[in-house]
Amino acid sequence: MLKDNQISTLRARFPILSEKTYLYNCSQGALSDEAESGLRAFTERWRHSTAPWNDWMGAYEAMRAEFASFIHADKDEIAILTSASAGINAIANAIHFSQRPRVVMGEYEFPTMGQIWLAQQPRGAQIEFLKGANEAIPLEAYEKSIDERTAIVPLTHVSFLNGFRSDVAAITRMAHAQGALVFLDGFQDCGTRLVNVREMDVDFYVTGTLKYLLGPPGLAFLYVRRSLIDSLNPTLTSWLAQRDAFAFDAQKLDPALEARRFEGGSPAIPNIYAARPALALLAGIGMQNVADQVCHLTQAFLSGARALGIASKTPDTSVGPLVVLRSHNPSALVNNLAERGVIVSARLDGVRFAFHVYNNLADVNTALSALEANIELLART
Repeated sequence: MLKDNQISTLRARFPILSEKTYLYNCSQGALSDEAESGLRAFTERWRHSTAPWNDWMGAYEAMRAEFASFIHADKDEIAILTSASAGINAIANAIHFSQRPRVVMGEYEFPTMGQIWLAQQPRGAQIEFLKGANEAIPLEAYEKSIDERTAIVPLTHVSFLNGFRSDVAAITRMAHAQGALVFLDGFQDCGTRLVNVREMDVDFYVTGTLKYLLGPPGLAFLYVRRSLIDSLNPTLTSWLAQRDAFAFDAQKLDPALEARRFEGGSPAIPNIYAARPALALLAGIGMQNVADQVCHLTQAFLSGARALGIASKTPDTSVGPLVVLRSHNPSALVNNLAERGVIVSARLDGVRFAFHVYNNLADVNTALSALEANIELLART
């Protein structure tokens, strides 16, 4: 685990931390000086290069390899996209539902996951949403619903609504036992602990840079298990998704043999330049160090909230990064906390506190003091 002096040194790289108690990471990670330097590098190459696309394509492929290493995949299994939605759409439009029409997912998925699969209903998809109980989806619900007619199980790693963490290993075993695929959404987790898609045994994994990967919006990644790539032919395609993109043959459809076949056009090059040093920063810290710090802060915050008698939507045993507290007036509470310099977000009846490696116990204590001063806006246990 990182020492206090190491956290202090790290915090100096994120200017907003000298001004605010920044617990908004579930919506947007804090901007680091490394990410800013990446953007400057992009503009310098644009300004001075006689062939900027050569430089940009080099950064594009380097980003692919670096993210692949980050989640323990091969670079050929990674598609670079502008959003998680683009990645989900690419797979949803490539799956056939004639033999296996069922799509089974929990009710705590991010809206885009549900909406994209619902949009497949005219193509034969049958969508089932599993009901939660006590802010969790029981494993028994998956076991009961996943059958030999299930095509795919979309699964959130950590729910944006309540911080609930899915049992990925158990659900993946259930799905694969029935011949179904698993599509893991890691957006609310990736960047806070080690991700190993091989060990999780998922078929698809999607995430983006704007939250815990500390990058900008407009950049996302899709992992596709190598053995599945050739069997999936998306109807959404682009010039860069072709085997030889620079052949510029408008009369030939020849999808790439790699996950690049799921990409949607010219990449967001400025975002890649900003994201690469941010990813390198996290990798340099060490993902076990990140996970230990996030867990330490999450547990301290949950303990403090319990002591104040505040009702939490997030389990007491959570390792983070997201803690969601119940509120009678979430928008008012978010505004009141912002006036005290505590930056958080709200979803439905919950106010979300999201911890990252650069947060510290002073941030936890500041947030708890602000909550105590606004206790009338919070639901009580």
